[in-house]
Amino acid sequence: MFDNAEIGKRIESLRKKKEWTQQELADRMELPRTSISQIEQGKRNVTAVELYQFSKELEFPVSDFFFDQTNSKEEPINFTKTPKEDVQERESTPSQQLNYQKFKNVLLYILEKCAGKPNVGETVLYKLLYFTDFNHYEKHEKFLTGARYRKLPYGPVPFHLDRIFEKMIEEGTLQKIKTEYYNYPQTRYLPLDKADLEELNGAEKETIDKVVEQYSDWSASAISDYSHKDIPWKATSEGEIIDYELAFYREAPYSAKNYDYEEVENSDI
Repeated sequence: MFDNAEIGKRIESLRKKKEWTQQELADRMELPRTSISQIEQGKRNVTAVELYQFSKELEFPVSDFFFDQTNSKEEPINFTKTPKEDVQERESTPSQQLNYQKFKNVLLYILEKCAGKPNVGETVLYKLLYFTDFNHYEKHEKFLTGARYRKLPYGPVPFHLDRIFEKMIEEGTLQKIKTEYYNYPQTRYLPLDKADLEELNGAEKETIDKVVEQYSDWSASAISDYSHKDIPWKATSEGEIIDYELAFYREAPYSAKNYDYEEVENSDI
């Protein structure tokens, strides 16, 4: 298993290849130089968010920070926040590919349950989809829809969602309407067809039901602010695709593997 000393050596080696001083790397990371020195000496842990920042600045594949490529059976790096299960004990990450039929039926199922709620406009819907996909992956280690999500200022948004919506509108399974909510413009989507429940297994329906139960009454601002504190969103650079593997670094109240925590209280809900 990698210890802090090994992590520090790797970061130091990558920094020197760039011919950067510790101060130059510290400036790019927006950290004190002493923090870089402590990390390189193995005296300070590296958080999941910092790991992704190091990967971006040093232009090194983030997967190589998780594993020793000379020995695929090595345990992952011991960060400040340890994944709920060791990565090497999980099955190999399945290839990610959008399953249109699955996505369509997940979307229709969500809308059947909460499209009538006045707060469920475009922003809330995007977050319900995000938490559905990432919660399912964290809990079951399998992609649900395979959709990719991009980090944008108002939270995670499904990649190429406009194309999927256009296709569903053409098929006559979805309707897009413009309205107002508390005097603000709102885009809403209404289901024109029922979800094919044969496309969803019991675990998938359970994930969706839980997400709808937890978040569908939240306002757009409340659920956006909440998503900004989720590790997958925090550890991703603006505009980039969010890595599903980051879900394994969640803690309560975000972790999908612990539904026993007290419900999050938010005055904006």
